[in-house]
Parts: sequence; structure tokens; C-alpha cells
Amino acid sequence: MIVCLLTLVTFQQQPLKVSSLFSDNMVLQREVPVPIFGTAMPGQTITVTVGEFSATAKVGDDGKWLATMPAMKAGGPFVETIRSADATVSIKNVMVGEVWLCSGQSNMERPESAAGDYAQAIDEADPAIRMFTVSKSSREAPASQVKGAWIPSSKTTIGAFSAVALAFGREVHNKLGVPIGLINASWGGTKAEAWISRDALTASEALKSTLDTYLSNIKDFPAKNEAYHAELKTWIASRSDKGNEGYLQGWAQPKVYETDWKPETLPAMMDTIEPQADGKRFEGAVWFRRTFELPEAWEGKALRIELGPIRDYDDTYVNGNKVGSTKDASSDSGLANRSYRISPGIPRHGVNTIAIRIFSGQGDCGFTGFPEQMRIFPMEGEPAEPVSLSGTWMEKIERKVEATDPAPHMPLGPGSPSAPGGLFNGMIAPLIPYRVKGILWYQGESNVGQADRYKLLFPALIRDWRQKLGQPELPFYFVQLANFHARQETPGESDWADLREAQSWSLALSHTGMATTIDIGDAATIHPTNKREVGRRLSLIALAKDYGIKGNYVGPEFNRVVVGPGSIKILFKHAEDGLKTSDSKAPTGFAIAGEDHKFYWADAKIQGASVVLSSEKVPNPVAVRYGWADNPDCNLCGVDGLPTVPFRTDRWPHTKSQ
Repeated sequence: MIVCLLTLVTFQQQPLKVSSLFSDNMVLQREVPVPIFGTAMPGQTITVTVGEFSATAKVGDDGKWLATMPAMKAGGPFVETIRSADATVSIKNVMVGEVWLCSGQSNMERPESAAGDYAQAIDEADPAIRMFTVSKSSREAPASQVKGAWIPSSKTTIGAFSAVALAFGREVHNKLGVPIGLINASWGGTKAEAWISRDALTASEALKSTLDTYLSNIKDFPAKNEAYHAELKTWIASRSDKGNEGYLQGWAQPKVYETDWKPETLPAMMDTIEPQADGKRFEGAVWFRRTFELPEAWEGKALRIELGPIRDYDDTYVNGNKVGSTKDASSDSGLANRSYRISPGIPRHGVNTIAIRIFSGQGDCGFTGFPEQMRIFPMEGEPAEPVSLSGTWMEKIERKVEATDPAPHMPLGPGSPSAPGGLFNGMIAPLIPYRVKGILWYQGESNVGQADRYKLLFPALIRDWRQKLGQPELPFYFVQLANFHARQETPGESDWADLREAQSWSLALSHTGMATTIDIGDAATIHPTNKREVGRRLSLIALAKDYGIKGNYVGPEFNRVVVGPGSIKILFKHAEDGLKTSDSKAPTGFAIAGEDHKFYWADAKIQGASVVLSSEKVPNPVAVRYGWADNPDCNLCGVDGLPTVPFRTDRWPHTKSQ
């Protein structure tokens, strides 16, 4: 009884609040009824006004309210006003346009500052494109509130935007001319199991074991977590920054004897600049110095110095004066573009010295960006040509971290990004029922090796999100994994190819689409930098399926096979205008096999909308695989350049698939 009374008192005292999604610079979905929601004292009437439109709602006994705005045309800016009997909330610079929810792991999270087109994106920044980045949160129960803010894109904010989402939004905005809202809810290195709701996992006999095992294992989580944090504290202490010895020795000052400093070309990482004899990554503190000449017209002005992203932490000096520092120990610190203000009077007309101390105690030390990201320019006044800071710098190691023990592993439990349903609870549930046009998804790398399970898990996730958002036909477009790892010299099995196939199975669901990126990956990194093209290919799907803009949005797809004497022909869909290769050479990436299940590279010839394959090693081919490798050498595409979707015609068991 006491608990019930306390709860009632709490509700009665609850002030008017709205979800953080309803904040300055927000974008509301056009041309459909839009729910606005929040909390207030039970029984109150809430009135919501946007421009000439308004709606009312009564607060329920649980303190929650939801008002549904009528469909509105694209436009703005508006002021949204939310009133109760005793309070008013005003939200400024509200736009009405197209809203897309963008989710997944690191390739969706990856910021524009780490993309290959960063300089171009800065020039194209448009405040009509806004992004709400959901703060990372894993919860054991669905959260009611989300942390984040709507940010209009500008030259100074665009670097933090999801690069894939931004590229998509820019293409759609350019074609439609309406405001674009992008909700970025992503977290690197996460599995799909964390993004699906727990009730969806429980409802599937094939998937519920994941949640059952987790709930059973976390019974002793408090003890495991305490032990982990004790180990982590010791490990961090062994790799902590022991003090800025270089500064005490005057390395930040303009005059330094650089006879024992080495010239290096930046941006670059220490593993490239100065590979360690033991083959391990450099960990420790390292300094970089260079000079730049200040134009006379800049003297007395505040300047902005940009260095691109740095791993991990930096102290930046100009003429011995510290102008900026990043010490954030979050996993995102190495993705943040270093951008610092230089006060008037610090730089002088003529030669000035920049000194940067970088410290990393956990590997990956150095500059991870691009040359055009390293620059200096005035903060105000007429736009000026920036002075480039890429190129030759002098480098010297202050000290190395000698600790060798690997980092302890965080136990799986509450708060972990790997907790089944945890990211749905923390980052998707609090968005509901915000109205969106559709969903963009880029995830799968962390589920490689579990293709058979992903064939069930991914479509379950799509159905789950649609049901929770109250839109059973909600468009859901995803990116098929890009090429990665070293090339295989001979045809063989591939966990990455298996996962790509598992992703494509979800195309059986209505209102889905897949952007193939088998041609724009990078053998050396799981984070290819060509995010602009990924976003463009996603936009082709949306523009064709949702906005009535005619155009091809998918590359050639396997249709059927015709077996002939000594050869096998593959006929393709979406190739009515014919086929070509991206390099004007003969098609590559095809392997054929006979009844013995042994695959060999095939000789391939294009014939209209088909390809004829043969090999002297396979006199009677019965099966074909294309692009079937982690990083296949494949070049077949449609006349518009969109790549052929990897496929296999066999259903022979895979030794690596689970």
C-alpha cells in the first residue's frame, strides 16, 4: 500500500516532459500522422502545436501521454509548442521532411571525419540535413528516455555524422529537396542478437537459447564484474601515462635541437612510421613537430587547427602554448576529429611551431585521418584558403609502454553491448513510437561464422522492429558485407560469403532491399573509407521504392542456370541492358565444379544478359559460385556499374558455417 501511494504521489508531481527526440532542430516525418509523446501529471490535457496544426492528448494514470499530429507537408522552420495546465515546452527550428532510422555496428557508426570524402562533405554541408545520434546504452529492460540532440549539418559538425547515413541523406535531399532527419543508433563490434528485443528472441524456439543461456550465466555477474574491474584497473595502471616528460624537456617550445628527431610524413600511424622490432604495435608517448608560416592577413585573428582523428589522446601546442587536448578514455576518442581554437596573439606573422604529443596505452597510435583533414585557418571573417598541415613532420618517441599482458575481457552481463536484447532496450525502445520513413542497417561483421543462425535472426529482427514501431510494412534496407581480408588464390569456403548469403535471405520479406558492396571494400581494413558510395547505393533503393524516382537500384542477380556440354551458362536478372566488367577485362570471380564438389576458376564470356563458363579441369560442370570468398576478385556489373550480387547455385554443406 505504501509503495502504491508513493508511486501515485510521484505521478501527481511529475512535470511536463517530452522525449529528447523532440528538441531544437528536430525533423518530423511528412505526410503521415506523427505521434508526439512524453510524461506529465495524470489527468492533465496536453496540447501540441506545430505551425498551423495542433493535437491534444490526456495524460494517463501512468503519467504518459501521446498526441498524434495530423499529416503535414514538408517545410519549416517551425516552433513546436507543448502545453499543459501549468507548463510550456517550446522547441525551435523544427522541420518537416523525411526521417530515417540508421543502425548497425561500426560501419554505420563510422563518422564522416574518417571517410574518404570528408573534405568534399564539408563543402557540401547543408543545414537541411540533421542527425540525432543516440548515446550508447545497453539495458536489461526497455528504456523510456534516450540521450542525444538534433544537430544540423555544417562545416564544423558534419565530421561527427555517420558517414553512410549522411551520404544517404544527402542523395535523398538532393533529389527531393525536402529536409532530412537521420537518427543514428549504432555501436561498433555488436552482434544482431543485441539489437533484437528479448520477447522476439523468446518467441523463437531456434533463437531463445541465446537469451536463456545469458540469463542463466549472469546470476554470478556481480562477482565476475568486480573481479574484472579490479583486473582492468591494474592493467590500465600498467599502461597509464606517467607524465608529460617531453614537455618538461621543452619539446613543445619553438626552439628545440632536432638532431635526434626523425622526419616522417603525416598523417600516418606509428606502426607504419616506426615499426617495432618485436612486431607488436607501438604503445606509449610520441611527439611530432613542424612549422608553418602565418599569412600577414591572419595576424591577430583567432585560428582553428584541425588534425583529423588521432589514436588515442593528444596535447597540442602552438609556440609552446597548449591550444587543445583530448583525454577522453571512451572507445570513440580515436574517431574524433581534433579541432582546437588558437587564441589571437599566440601565432605570429612569420614562422610558428606546432608540437603534438600523442599517447596510446592500448595500441593503434598516430593519425588515422586523411591529408586534407590536417589544416589551419581563421575562425571568422572572409573564407580563407587553409594552410595544409599534412606532409613532413619531425618525430621523436618520449617513452614506450613495456607492459605486455592483454586486456582483461569484460564479462557478459548487464551493460555489455553483447547482452542479448541490451541495445534494443537501451537504444531502440526509447525511440518508439517516433515516426520514421524507413530503416537503414549496416551490420553483420560480428556475426561472421554464424551464417545459418543469421538466416533466422536477421529476418526476425526486421519483423520485430516493424512490429514495435507499429509499421508492419516499414522499408528496411541493408548493406551486404564488403570485401575484406587477403585474396584467396584458389576457390574455397568463406565465412564472409556465407554471411553475405544469409543477409540476402531477408530479401524474401516485403519492402526490403540490399546494397551490394563487394567491390568497394578494403583487404586491409574492416572499415573501408568509401562510405559515400555505400550511402548512394542505399539511396537508389529508397528513391526507386519509396519516392517514385525511376532508376535501377540493384546490380545483376542470379536468375537461372543452363547446363551444356562442357560449359554452364548463368542467366541474370536486372541485366536487360546487358552486362559488362568494371575493368573492361574478361569476367573474373567465377568458379565451377562437377559432381566431385571441387571448384576451379572458370573462363568466362559475356553473352548479352548471361555469362558462359567453362574450365578444362571441369568437363561436366554442375555448380557455379561467384564472388564466393572473403575478398573475391570479381568484376562483373551492369551497364550502370552496380556490381553483380555474389551467389552460389549449389547447396552443398559448408564446413565453416554454423
